[in-house]
Amino acid sequence: MTVTYPTTGGMTAHAASHVRDLSLDRTRTFLTILVLIHHSVIPYTYFGHTDPTSFIGFDCVVLATDSFFMAMFFMLSGLFLWPSLDHRPKFGSLARDRLIRLGIPFVIAAFTVIPIAYYALALRANPTETFAQFYEHMITVGPWPSGPLWFLWVLFIFSAIGGVLYRISRHTLDPINHLAKLGYKSPALFIGAVFVITAILYVPSRLYYTSTYWFEWGPFAVQASRVLLYTAYFFIGAGIGACHPEQSVLGAGGRLAKQWWVWLLVALVPYLGMWTLIGIKRGILDNPDDLPMWYEASYSIALTAFSAAIIFAILAIFLRFRRSGWSLLDPLQHDAYGIFLVHYAYMLWLQYWLYDYDLPAIVKAAIVFTLGLLLSWATTYLLRKIPGAYRVL
Repeated sequence: MTVTYPTTGGMTAHAASHVRDLSLDRTRTFLTILVLIHHSVIPYTYFGHTDPTSFIGFDCVVLATDSFFMAMFFMLSGLFLWPSLDHRPKFGSLARDRLIRLGIPFVIAAFTVIPIAYYALALRANPTETFAQFYEHMITVGPWPSGPLWFLWVLFIFSAIGGVLYRISRHTLDPINHLAKLGYKSPALFIGAVFVITAILYVPSRLYYTSTYWFEWGPFAVQASRVLLYTAYFFIGAGIGACHPEQSVLGAGGRLAKQWWVWLLVALVPYLGMWTLIGIKRGILDNPDDLPMWYEASYSIALTAFSAAIIFAILAIFLRFRRSGWSLLDPLQHDAYGIFLVHYAYMLWLQYWLYDYDLPAIVKAAIVFTLGLLLSWATTYLLRKIPGAYRVL
């Protein structure tokens, strides 16, 4: 990957060629796998399961993944924003490219993948409803959910805002970049700052909106309490990537990579804190509809602390153990985006078909994950054969 950074005087420095950062590529692919795991196990959780079988271990998985992985997706997406803009001097060129890459898949999937996926849920509630009836009602009356694809339109908005900030001044995110460079030797300083910033933004949002309210307009939906959290992570990522990220907290030779195990242990503390609060909610508060403000505030602080720690722990692991050779994640790399786009329909239909089988929850989840991954991968492979599809997938 070749990246050109402007000098402090505003002139373009000589292009420096770098070996493609395999650690970040593999991190993104790993996150895609986590998304599939998350959607594979949700019906089989102990609390709130929708299948006759359940497994408490899946609650541990869902609590962890739901608390951080979308924020991490936004952060990784932000990392490449400023370098992308450096190579697109024409105003609006990034927005056009992102519209092709994000907008077109969102619109197509909203009219195809999502109705097909949610029809599986509709059939469970009303076995006599035809797909035509369900489709017409979803599109014209609603609700019209977008599943995990809400990420696409929100990312497009963030990218557009970032593009405007860049055109105003390339140095807009310099404070974050400077702080990230201090994180090369002192990751605790940077991760602590990330925690403070995200907690300040998330805690009031959750207290006001709660965790269940979504902004919705047709298929355009986003969890209200997390809008500012995701915004923060996107621009934190953009700030890290704005200038020489290899000299920042994400530098392969920095202390973060050497302390990967420390941050895993740090992440464990707020994670256990969230479970403690869940125990209080269910065992002492009797799981009320309206939770006290102290509970929501405490849970929000624990979530932001866990999110900050686990995101950088995962990045540290991939930085520490990155190899130039082959990895199990590499074959999925070029198809990961397509897998993300189409997997939800396969997951919901596999869960629908397995519903009446008397199998352990772990077996059902394993079948859903394995077949869902393989079918999504095969579908992406076929879609990429369509002329011009490479620009999108």
